[in-house]
Amino acid sequence: MNTALLTEDKDPMGAAIQDYFKHKRASRLRVFSSQFDEDEIPVATLFRSYEEMPPIEQTALRLAAGSILDVGAGSGCHTLALREMGKDALPIDISPLSVKVMQARGLDARLTNLFDPHFCNRFDTILMLMNGSGIIGKLANIGDFFLRMKQLLNAGGCILMDSSDLKYLFEEEDGSFLLNLDGDYYGEVDFRMQYKQIKGEAFDWLYIDFDTLSLYASQYGFKTELMERDDHYAFLAKLTLRD
Repeated sequence: MNTALLTEDKDPMGAAIQDYFKHKRASRLRVFSSQFDEDEIPVATLFRSYEEMPPIEQTALRLAAGSILDVGAGSGCHTLALREMGKDALPIDISPLSVKVMQARGLDARLTNLFDPHFCNRFDTILMLMNGSGIIGKLANIGDFFLRMKQLLNAGGCILMDSSDLKYLFEEEDGSFLLNLDGDYYGEVDFRMQYKQIKGEAFDWLYIDFDTLSLYASQYGFKTELMERDDHYAFLAKLTLRD
């Protein structure tokens, strides 16, 4: 797994978060992919309150308990919402500018990668939201991901992860799905971001369907529960280490 951190000159999302934090506005955070048309992330949504979060995220925050790790925390909105609920979480991110913003917001944020072997804390809940499965990158990495989770979770601990099933993108008019079973898994996507003149490096992102997630989780000693599903093919899974 990639353990690299971003540098400030290659940190478009962090730059957008920093601008919004300082000025209450930001330019377009552009998203490019070889599989999709150009898109953008509304930066204001990265600062949403609990009341503004989708039900999947609200459910995850309510379920989070004990010592909590907030992975890919961005502006820190989930950690701040947890704090308002009387819960403590450690927010981490590979974006140096995002971490600076979180620290300015009063959070004990840490610049680190989830897969860095020097990061060896243990937690009761690992929170992975906003398509949290994405950081796995590719389906081929999922075994290493679950082995890493075993290193970070306390006994009885759980992962709360959301993702989306992209199969709907391949649906035919008759309701069937046209998938290339000999190609890469259909949920593997590459992205690159740009904010103003700051261009990030391309990275892999994994959207995984619930059944595939459950299958691999079981092979590595995790029980998977479907906690919530929305109308746009997104879901929240709770993955618990078996005894």
